[in-house]
Amino acid sequence: MKAILQRVASASVTIDTQLVSSIGKGVLVFAAVAADDTLKDVESMAAKVLKMKMWPDEAGGTWKRSVQDIKGEVLCVSQFTLLASTKKGSKPDFHGAAGGEKARELYDQFVSKVQKLYEGDKVKNGVFQAMMQGWMLVNLQNDGPVSVDYQSHDAEVTLEIQTNPAKPPEKSNVGAETKAENKSDYQLPPELLE
Repeated sequence: MKAILQRVASASVTIDTQLVSSIGKGVLVFAAVAADDTLKDVESMAAKVLKMKMWPDEAGGTWKRSVQDIKGEVLCVSQFTLLASTKKGSKPDFHGAAGGEKARELYDQFVSKVQKLYEGDKVKNGVFQAMMQGWMLVNLQNDGPVSVDYQSHDAEVTLEIQTNPAKPPEKSNVGAETKAENKSDYQLPPELLE
């Protein structure tokens, strides 16, 4: 999944002049489902939306509080165009986006997961494929402006651990009474463990 998270003072979705959803202070999430996305991507994205530090704290420290910390609201809007490829020519290519049913299923699971992880009444939704059904307007008052681009694939970390590594051949040191052992400890950075 790919998302653009925008810190907003307010945001709303209108379809054919009818207001569908609106929020006050919080995060507007434009989300796209990629062709190779799975439930794991949905869960990663939902957690990241709620944990992303986009607001200052009371002492003025920047990037200290999440939407949950400020008790803000979340408005999710499906936007497959985030996955456009513009490598060739001037016409966007959307082959990286998931097809209709898969995209709908994973997007709905994403919104549902955000609601479950937070207060359901503070999480609003646009209308999936609304652009295909009629005219859609997303109105926002950007706070900052602050916009963050995130892809669920960014959260992937692969570690290979050899439990029985081959022992290196011993070198003889003539006259040496002891052999120095080469040890090193490695710890993952805390941000990779979140």
